[in-house]
Amino acid sequence: MDLFTAADDGIASTTPAINGIRVGIGGWTFAPWRDNFYPKGLVQRRELEYASRQLSAIEINGTFYGAQKPAVYAKWAAETPDGFMFSLKAPKRVTHAAALARVGAQARAFIDGGLGELGDRLGPILWQLAPQRSFDRDDLAHFLDALPETLDGQRLRHVLEVRHDSFRTPAYLQLAREHGVATVFTDSDRYPSLADISGPFVYARLMRSQSEIDTGYPEADLRQWARRARQWARGGDCDDLPHVEAANAAAAAPREVFIYFISAAKARNPAAATALIDALRTD
Repeated sequence: MDLFTAADDGIASTTPAINGIRVGIGGWTFAPWRDNFYPKGLVQRRELEYASRQLSAIEINGTFYGAQKPAVYAKWAAETPDGFMFSLKAPKRVTHAAALARVGAQARAFIDGGLGELGDRLGPILWQLAPQRSFDRDDLAHFLDALPETLDGQRLRHVLEVRHDSFRTPAYLQLAREHGVATVFTDSDRYPSLADISGPFVYARLMRSQSEIDTGYPEADLRQWARRARQWARGGDCDDLPHVEAANAAAAAPREVFIYFISAAKARNPAAATALIDALRTD
């Protein structure tokens, strides 16, 4: 049986980006998904193979706790179809260090430690800062200066997730824009939600799925996120989301958009992602 064309397992289909918009979830191994996402009887070793054909991206959170060996990255790439992408959360030992200015070498070591094995499956690298880390322009500037712009000739995409209210300042946005670094839009009440565009792509982590709704989000909310995703992809801004600065009414160049359903009612996140993909296809 061909690993990638086993139609009887429901694995043969693929879900490419839709007008530059990618939609996914965090990880692919979660026991409740074996009851509501994966086909009955699918062996665990084929879960990435299946998930990568229903979604267009997956955010890997395991690398937050420790980098993988190059052979593991190569295996992940081999199990996924052309056009699929992974986002990778950078190690906690880097992003939660006492001084970001001192961990540039460790950040580079993570990138040089095998991410090149992902090839064109390598999407954004997510640098999630600790909730207690306040904005320190000089410290952050040294860190951003140390991040490599390319890997094996491929341009890298860096995205920061800031989790302290002190980042709600034009000074942070100016710094991020100077370095071409995107800022996560975190749709959460726990952390600051900045929809200000600071990089060449948009990265949203949606954290409001509800267990009592089969698709995680009400249909109207999913259609609204489809509308926002299209607006971002066309180079526009979404003035109905919270900003530090006024939303930019002037359209820029088209952008890649990455939307992940994360945390909250985690069991519902694959259904939310596939429902959003359907909305993007049909609306």
